[in-house]
Amino acid sequence: MLSLGLASPSASSPVVAREVLPRRNQVGNPILRCLYKGKVGRWACGHALRIALASKSTRKGISCNHISAAITDVSFNQTVQDGLPKGDLWSVHKFGGTCMGTAQRIQSVADITLDDPSERKLIIVSAMSKVTDMLYNLLVKAQSRDDSYMSALDGVFEKHMLTAKELLGGDDLATFLSHLHSDISNLKVMLRAIYIAGHVTESFSDFVVGHGELWSAQMLSYVIKKSGRPCTWMDTRDVLVVNPTSSNQVDPDYQESAKRLQKWFSQNPAETVVATGFIASTPQNIPTTLKRDGSDFSAAIFGSLVKAHQVTIWTDVDGVYSADPRKVSEAVILRTLSYQEAWEMSYFGANVLHPRTIIPVMKYNIPILIRNVFNLSAPGTIICQQPIDENLNGQNLKAVVKAFATIDNLALVNVEGTGMAGVPGTASAIFSAVKEVGANVIMISQASSEHSVCFAVPEKEVGAVSEILESRFREALVAGRLSKVEVIRHCSILAAVGQKMASTPGVSATLFDAIAKANINVRAIAQGCSEYNITVVLKQEDCVRGLRAVHSRFYLSKTTLAMGIIGPGLIGATLLNQLKDQAAALKEKFNIDLRVMGITGSKKMILSNTGIDLSQWKDLMAEKAEAADLEKFVKLVHENHFFPNTVLVDCTADSNIANHYYDWLRKGIHVITPNKKANSGPLDQYLKLRRLQRQSYTHYFYEATVGAGLPIISTLHGLLETGDKILQIEGIFSGTLSYIFNNFVGSRAFSDVVAEAKQAGYTEPDPRDDLSGTDVARKVIILARECGLKLELSDLPVRNLVPEPLRASSSAEEFMQQLPNFDRELATEQNDADSAGEVLRYVGVVDVVNQKGLVELRRYKKDHPFSQLSGSDNIIAFTTTRYKDQPLIVRGPGAGAEVTAGGVFSDILRLASYLGAPS
Repeated sequence: MLSLGLASPSASSPVVAREVLPRRNQVGNPILRCLYKGKVGRWACGHALRIALASKSTRKGISCNHISAAITDVSFNQTVQDGLPKGDLWSVHKFGGTCMGTAQRIQSVADITLDDPSERKLIIVSAMSKVTDMLYNLLVKAQSRDDSYMSALDGVFEKHMLTAKELLGGDDLATFLSHLHSDISNLKVMLRAIYIAGHVTESFSDFVVGHGELWSAQMLSYVIKKSGRPCTWMDTRDVLVVNPTSSNQVDPDYQESAKRLQKWFSQNPAETVVATGFIASTPQNIPTTLKRDGSDFSAAIFGSLVKAHQVTIWTDVDGVYSADPRKVSEAVILRTLSYQEAWEMSYFGANVLHPRTIIPVMKYNIPILIRNVFNLSAPGTIICQQPIDENLNGQNLKAVVKAFATIDNLALVNVEGTGMAGVPGTASAIFSAVKEVGANVIMISQASSEHSVCFAVPEKEVGAVSEILESRFREALVAGRLSKVEVIRHCSILAAVGQKMASTPGVSATLFDAIAKANINVRAIAQGCSEYNITVVLKQEDCVRGLRAVHSRFYLSKTTLAMGIIGPGLIGATLLNQLKDQAAALKEKFNIDLRVMGITGSKKMILSNTGIDLSQWKDLMAEKAEAADLEKFVKLVHENHFFPNTVLVDCTADSNIANHYYDWLRKGIHVITPNKKANSGPLDQYLKLRRLQRQSYTHYFYEATVGAGLPIISTLHGLLETGDKILQIEGIFSGTLSYIFNNFVGSRAFSDVVAEAKQAGYTEPDPRDDLSGTDVARKVIILARECGLKLELSDLPVRNLVPEPLRASSSAEEFMQQLPNFDRELATEQNDADSAGEVLRYVGVVDVVNQKGLVELRRYKKDHPFSQLSGSDNIIAFTTTRYKDQPLIVRGPGAGAEVTAGGVFSDILRLASYLGAPS
């Protein structure tokens, strides 16, 4: 990772910043706008904590004495140097354009300033909201000879005139309006010259756009003076001296600025000074600016010049977020950031602060507080030296990764070739060429073999980069020393930032595990030896999902699953009720957030972008459903980038739905189902499905396909994975047939028992679906294939209990009417078994030794475990090399909506655990 280097400052020399990395990314990122443009807030440390320390009190269990060690490092004794007081008596505040946007807001800024108990206050202000853009627009219009620049200038005048009239009166208003009229007149003359020339120089531009700060500083100073407090305003072009180093960067001249500040202060000794942000002068006294977003830089420079005890940046949100809250809804406000963490975040686009803003205050360990001007009670964020103990107020020390930042609209350039290895100067030649076209290199990664170098640049610049590299290295490409200059478009950077990463093993492993489990491929990686950040390049379409995945994995938010429920019938409806009842407990106890994004049946469906209220899903299905469309359903559930992990739960018995599993898994969608059709269908499709599942991080769980809520599949997997060898699996797999044969005793007719089971709801609507044995056969096939047997459903001999003449009956009712005519055969078998002291049981058998399976009616002694069943219980016996003499028995309810839905629910929670939820 590239970073800014600082020359060691001496007592007599200013801080010297030497840029050894490409210029800061200009692709705006909302996290950092969270701090600069208004996505962050403040944390009351500095003066507020100093007061707390003085009272020697404790609050909410926090030891103030414990805090003092951290505060002492950022304190300065009061000093007076050539008449200019410096040190703890100064506080510096910066108010951005949003804070100064209206007369009411300017009054609020004045109130905040007056409430600050610091002995001396330096207030840095930006232009009123949108005014800088309005002034830049004037220049564009004048340069392009658009006559409307005059009316646009009138709009600027009117905005400030109306604001001043609302805030001021008497002599103050007259004085301000006089200055405003004079400035507007001068601007008209200058804009007219630009209009005639059709060209504007940088110095003219800087002079024009700096007027917004002049006017807002004057208005605020007059408002503060109205309260009776001494206040004056400073045109920082008279004090702050900078040396332009490029078209978008300047270096402060601290020594000269300090001299001019001393001179200015000797003439204007007010206790409260309102100063213009953004603007400055060159050593030749030519007006210039600190470039876009320069007011924060102004505040930091003046904070270092007066050695203030704190610099407070006022914005319009509550603090620096752990991730862009527009992409990660569970993003949290960070209590503290170290200078290094803020530096890293700002480089990667998070609107914390520009990296150069941090340089002036780092020298003197001055904390930067981020506060919300519209929510003074918010705790906010402090940027300072790494705190001794971040566990104040119970902050979680497990969060070794402080935050995540992303940059979109990038392209990856890969220069590759065997001729690069061991050849000095190759990298230098590459980046010299890139520099010639002025491209901004965001990230660099090189393999240790020196076989390739890849780097990320803004996508809009990659065309020029590719062209010059192919031109510069044409000879090497023709000769084969370089194999290619490859451009990979539509990329994004995801950066994890945290100072604790340097001393915590396994951070990288956790990060990449989370990305992999979200089924996202990493194109490039970069990490500096400081380990303050880990940077990865992803496809842009995967970036938000990756951000959500890693954010969840590091316990900054809940493990969230976006779920689609297919088949809201008996099992599906029961599952939805179970999810509703457990949702709150899962969030609170296990940090798991299960969001049902869609529910679809065969005819209608309901969808939601944020999650369906499960207490009302039936009403929604009845009143607001739309026509069922499986493709649309899957797309909405999966392509909602706010949720990194998607699972489809198939609660149907539909083979057409099962045929989609392969495509869903290939897209990174997890699948959970009690549907037996996929695993017992054509062998080639099953093998293809399992190969895909094993090769990816996408999960396919189907525990409920065999034993409903019983742990049959997981028990079998446990035996096989620990090296046991399966010899035979034998079991009563049908709850319906278990009930029937448990009650087919004595003189009872078989048809009577079937009718009783149907009446009690144990059978399918058509009992032939149970009596045919097909359901048991599918379970046997599933277990056989899990044991490695390559069997088709047609390979199994199945005892069909439906009499041959009745298999073609037109209806279930007709079948039930005719069934008593065929009781004799089974009655004979039952009597024979009873005479021998045995019972009849309908069983499925997987004979691994002989590589076969079967479904049949077997006789067992009355002391056999299979003979001891009651009701509709299932029982499965595993005979293995370890459990050869005494088989491993699993017994319990194997049918019913509650237990089947419970088995599916268990698979959902197992998936959440695999994806990072605490187990």
